[in-house]
Amino acid sequence: MTDLASIDYFSDPVVSQNPYDYWDFLREQGPVVREPHHGVVAVTGYQEVLAAFKDHDHFSAVNAIGGPFPPLPFEPRGDDITEQIEAHRHLFPIHEHMVVMDPPAHERARSLLAKLLTPRRLKENEEFIWQLVDHQIDQFIDNGRCEFLSEYAKPFATSAIIDLLGVPEADRPAFLAALGAEQPRGNRVGSLDGEPVGLDPLQYLDDKFAGYLADRRREPRDDVLSGMAGATYPDGSTPELMEVVKPATFLFAAGQETVTKLLSAAVQTLGDRPEYQETLRENPDRIPAFIEESLRMHAPTKVDFRLVRKTTTLGDMRLQAGTVVMLCLGAANRDPRKFDSPNEFRPDRKNVREHIAFGRGIHTCAGAPLARVEGKVTVRRLLDRLRDITIDASVHGPAERRNYSYEPTFLLRGLTELHIEFTTAG
Repeated sequence: MTDLASIDYFSDPVVSQNPYDYWDFLREQGPVVREPHHGVVAVTGYQEVLAAFKDHDHFSAVNAIGGPFPPLPFEPRGDDITEQIEAHRHLFPIHEHMVVMDPPAHERARSLLAKLLTPRRLKENEEFIWQLVDHQIDQFIDNGRCEFLSEYAKPFATSAIIDLLGVPEADRPAFLAALGAEQPRGNRVGSLDGEPVGLDPLQYLDDKFAGYLADRRREPRDDVLSGMAGATYPDGSTPELMEVVKPATFLFAAGQETVTKLLSAAVQTLGDRPEYQETLRENPDRIPAFIEESLRMHAPTKVDFRLVRKTTTLGDMRLQAGTVVMLCLGAANRDPRKFDSPNEFRPDRKNVREHIAFGRGIHTCAGAPLARVEGKVTVRRLLDRLRDITIDASVHGPAERRNYSYEPTFLLRGLTELHIEFTTAG
């Protein structure tokens, strides 16, 4: 690796593949440090990341997705830039989505999502997931091998969230095709009737769900979409149609991405650490902890961002209002002050569930319960039906010299492909 002190985290191709050495380098300087290229303050300490997540009075989520890109649409002035943020919020990327909202708008948007993610609906969805897992395994089990992302993880995750949101049965194949979940590997845009969805799948989802919910408002039915269409705010007022659409579509997109990356990381671990396969078969009650440790070791979201709203202190660093802060989830999950032997995969660690792969505070991932169920059921049924799961060495190299490729982005961490081989059970 090149000189760590000179690396630009946001553009270095080596760091995009393996950020952990770089994060360790930053941590040696302190849990809160300023990187030299974009003036971004990087936070690698677990307690410090946790503190920033929970302090929405001083840290705004308005730039959660892009961080320093694009640059702020205003010049910060003074020690409290709340008014400037609100005056320019519409100029930030995906400003209409819950993930970048601050209170009180965030609470109002999240309250609509809570009407969907009820215990009853999650239970119904879990029953569907058990059937879906076997359906998806059936597509490749006779081949003795598969490319796990395209043949299982992506179509499975997309189908699961389609069911949760109540997309009509007749429309589900079109959704899968449009979002690339049934496209040949390599087609990363997705198409519908030959027309590309484009680089913004959220717009495609917005349009589809706006149509569904407008129809349900006109003619309610006994279905999930009608429940969404009739949702009200806590004060009893009726939201505008798109105020209902946006939380649902972001849950769709974010849930699909997160679950795909979680599942591939878990199966990658099973292939690289085959001793866990029999252990988990004999002790399926240990699968949830295995999933949690997979999340800790391979957080699907590498970093999240905040904008300092009011001048404050984090760690030992004074942060002027207007500072862009990068919360390094993947680094915090390997902070040795929090996790013993943090670079070792140890699902039996006592604090295994204390990772922050799903964030914390008011912006904790709303789809986390769904992701955990999808991970648990997938690992359980794969181990029930497959034996001797191995990483395909012809693609990824031998065990001592694995060659994995990750998406070249500073924001997310996920394999681009995962080829496995196996035998069938019984």
